[in-house]
Amino acid sequence: MKKTLLGVRNVIVSFAALILVWQLVFIVGQFNEALFPAPTTAFKALVETLQDGSLLENIAASLKRFAIGYASAVVVAVALGLVLGVLPRVFQFVNPIVQLLRPISPMAWAPFIVLWVGIGDAPATIVVFIAAFFPVLLSTVSAVANIDPIYFKVARNFGVSQPYALWKIIFPAAFPQIANGIHLALGTAWVFLAAGEMNGVQSGLGYMVVDARNNLRTDVLLAAILTIGAIGLALDAAIKFVDRQIVKAWGGDEQ
Repeated sequence: MKKTLLGVRNVIVSFAALILVWQLVFIVGQFNEALFPAPTTAFKALVETLQDGSLLENIAASLKRFAIGYASAVVVAVALGLVLGVLPRVFQFVNPIVQLLRPISPMAWAPFIVLWVGIGDAPATIVVFIAAFFPVLLSTVSAVANIDPIYFKVARNFGVSQPYALWKIIFPAAFPQIANGIHLALGTAWVFLAAGEMNGVQSGLGYMVVDARNNLRTDVLLAAILTIGAIGLALDAAIKFVDRQIVKAWGGDEQ
């Protein structure tokens, strides 16, 4: 409880410092509010978009796409990573392909994705999937490779079948390291969601940024940017909490 309160205090202090610096930059720089709004102006725009319902609608649209893309990527990547982790010789052939595709920005695939599936929710969801897939896959393979060999010996000695061993022995043993990849992938996927929503969709926080830019509403633009950051922070805290609960349920050390 004390640790939680300390964390909340640190967040409040950090946000207060950010707003203070923002206000000082606005005053000292003597910016035109049409180009760089003050914190109070951005806050008014935030309230305005909340009152007319547009902000909540865009948040809901973004979270829906993110949840589908991210959850699908985690499930597929963890399952495939566990299999490739226990089959290192197979992974030796797969790894060059993974390393070729991994550095390619998900946005580079966007034109092809639009051609294949059309416009709408699908392109942004697929961009999220691609952004999250490779970090989780590689962390899972690495986690399995780093498992103490005693786990595999115990499974063989007790005649545990491979599918059961993957789920009941290997996955729990590798989960702390897999969780690091899942955590890393969340931030990456959230960043690319906003980028993916800037093309071919009519809702979402990325669309809100583009629409505000086109209408020269820099106050709404900043409100949308701050909302993206705030939700990203909340998602990060949520995934940390879930990771801790899973590790604790499996008898690991809570960090």
